[in-house]
Amino acid sequence: MENSESGLANDLNLKRLLEHAHIGVVIHAWDTSVVYANPTALRLMRLSYEQIIGKTAYDPEWHFVDEAGKIIGVDDYPVNKVKNQNTRLENEIVGAIDGSQPDISWFLVNAYLENSGSPETSFIVVTFNDITESKQLFSFRDIVENTQDIVIVTEANPIDSPVGPNIIYVNKAFEQLTGYTQDEVIGETPRILQGALTDKQSTQRIHDALAKQEAVTETLLNYDSSGRPYWLEINIMPLTNKYGEVTHFAAIERDVSERKFHLEQLKTKNEDLKALKVTLEKRVEERTNELMTAKITLEQIAFIDQLTNIPNRRYFIDQATKVIYSAQRQALPVAFGFIDVDNFKKINDSHGHSVGDEVLKAVASCFANTFRKEDAFCRYGGEEFAFAVIVKENEDTENLANRLLAAVRNTKVTIENVEIYFTISLGIKINQATSTTDFELELKDADEAMYQAKKEGKDKYVIVGN
Repeated sequence: MENSESGLANDLNLKRLLEHAHIGVVIHAWDTSVVYANPTALRLMRLSYEQIIGKTAYDPEWHFVDEAGKIIGVDDYPVNKVKNQNTRLENEIVGAIDGSQPDISWFLVNAYLENSGSPETSFIVVTFNDITESKQLFSFRDIVENTQDIVIVTEANPIDSPVGPNIIYVNKAFEQLTGYTQDEVIGETPRILQGALTDKQSTQRIHDALAKQEAVTETLLNYDSSGRPYWLEINIMPLTNKYGEVTHFAAIERDVSERKFHLEQLKTKNEDLKALKVTLEKRVEERTNELMTAKITLEQIAFIDQLTNIPNRRYFIDQATKVIYSAQRQALPVAFGFIDVDNFKKINDSHGHSVGDEVLKAVASCFANTFRKEDAFCRYGGEEFAFAVIVKENEDTENLANRLLAAVRNTKVTIENVEIYFTISLGIKINQATSTTDFELELKDADEAMYQAKKEGKDKYVIVGN
């Protein structure tokens, strides 16, 4: 009885530890289905307990990339690496693509096998830390390092003398202006640059803003490593993590010693200088927004066709593989489709390539509105499109084909008051999903069926297979 109570206490203590852990913990059964996820894991993955329990690594909702942004195949997911290679996974960086936001979430993943003697009763434990901020913090490091403005990053806490705020980063411009090296100031406080003539009211305003976690702008007298005074225009802003918590402060500083001198000499120019300051701040903000937009665009280019804004061929191959895996587990067939826009060359020759582009966009829009979230589809190349869907009922394939044909047939592109209608030809290959299903061969059969539809008069579909 005493041993039983001790075991129960240990189980309760372990569960309490996992429930309050600051790292995500997910436990998989041997078939990779999730049997447990702690609250931190649910928060980081933005899923409810019901949404994750029972899901396997082959679920089409999972999307992971490696550190270079390349899509990771299902067999290379952390849980499958541990299962297939019978080895621990240590400190591997994995990115997760979530449809609810444009950015990639980055995690430091560890995984191991909890072996109980037989695979059927073994578990695979996966733990992960959110490193999105540290992964992205210096994504523009080259720009920051080479800018002429001084950049200092400190921790948000503590902020009070003598220990805080602690410096964690300075750029080359800081080293050149102050004479201090990065190694000399990391872990120190920016107060080492202040001296007897540094304005106390200005430093108090900075302290008050930091305490409130607000942005602040001040002009301050500092001293370099040799004691030479200089004036800085300082813009301090709070930096927040993805949960809205202020974790750091960034100070962008500009040496305004010469300008300060002229301000004291030429007070009548005060308003002009204020206007210049506002313009500079606006330009910095605009440039920052441009860089962030470019970053998001580059991340999307890897997965989205830039003309039609639907998945590209690279992303489709990964998604189609997941559809096959899912159909195999459910013992269901898969319909592989190949689509071609009828008379597309004639459209280009008659109306120009820009009109042809508008036709492709319109066709892609029809597909985006027709296919389900779990279906795989893409612009395969040129005027060709492809898809892979699980067939649950016999009539599903014909219904889908008819919806696609009708959607395109009822769509038009209007150019200079001229209405242009168009159609598609569709070939479908149906095959029972197995571990040996060859994705490329199935698409080739669907392509041949599509050409048969064209021979029969276009604006048609031909279905082959079981």
